[in-house]
Amino acid sequence: MALTSTDADVQKPAPTPTPSAPDRLVIVPVRHPWRWAAVAATAVLLVQFGHGLVTNPGWERDVFAAFFTTETILQAVWVTLQLTFYGTALGFAIGIVLAFMRLSASPFLRSVAFGYIWAFRSIPLIVQLLFWFNLAYLYKELSIGIPFGPSFLSFDTMGLVGEMGAAVLGLALHQAAYAAEIVRGGVLAVDEGQSEAAASLGIPRLRQVRRIVLPQAMRSILPNAANEIISLFKGTSIVSVMAIGELFYQVQVVYGRNGRVVPLLMVATAWYVLLTTALSVVQHYVERHYAKGSVR
Repeated sequence: MALTSTDADVQKPAPTPTPSAPDRLVIVPVRHPWRWAAVAATAVLLVQFGHGLVTNPGWERDVFAAFFTTETILQAVWVTLQLTFYGTALGFAIGIVLAFMRLSASPFLRSVAFGYIWAFRSIPLIVQLLFWFNLAYLYKELSIGIPFGPSFLSFDTMGLVGEMGAAVLGLALHQAAYAAEIVRGGVLAVDEGQSEAAASLGIPRLRQVRRIVLPQAMRSILPNAANEIISLFKGTSIVSVMAIGELFYQVQVVYGRNGRVVPLLMVATAWYVLLTTALSVVQHYVERHYAKGSVR
């Protein structure tokens, strides 16, 4: 059957509408002139610093290279690592106990832990170190026995706490106050329902903490704990007031003899940077281990 003109007109496609003015607008990305200016200024400063580091004879790179791996410096680095390790291990061991004392239902334990944390965060570290170093001035001897009664064993404090022992004791007790708050914050970050579910299954309290609470709390604890360890590593330089042969003290001794202050300070700086970088790498892998199964 032939189509009439009226039917043909009905079946014609509708004409495409002419785009309005807003539809013809071109999208232009936002420009950031000040951002590029900041990038250029920062790049210029970095290039200038690098140029000065290479061309300035005051850095005395030959002296730096000569002392960087000497036996004296390497022994000092070893002492610094020992102070960091013992201070961290003892500090976090005491800090974990203090953290759970603060989380305890006992008002007495909470008060004791709070008092410890308040005291050791308030007293400067150098004062604590000098106090432990001069312990024999206050207590001639320490004894083990019945409280306020006869003693069975006594120790002469003059030989009991030496320079290294006083340094480790001061660093550990100081670190424990900060570690306690880090651990407590990590435990509080774990949902209380986790402990309630474990208790409903009959899991003992100690096992709940060890296998359920702490592994989840580690994700919150690790970044702050790593910062504290790195701060302690650099903070070991304060024990130079006790004439302990750690890195900064030995550098001071060497440049006190030869007068090469800047290159010897750069030796200490380079070792601090290298070891801090190594600690940061270890932190990365430990965090990745405890982040398994988490959504980021």
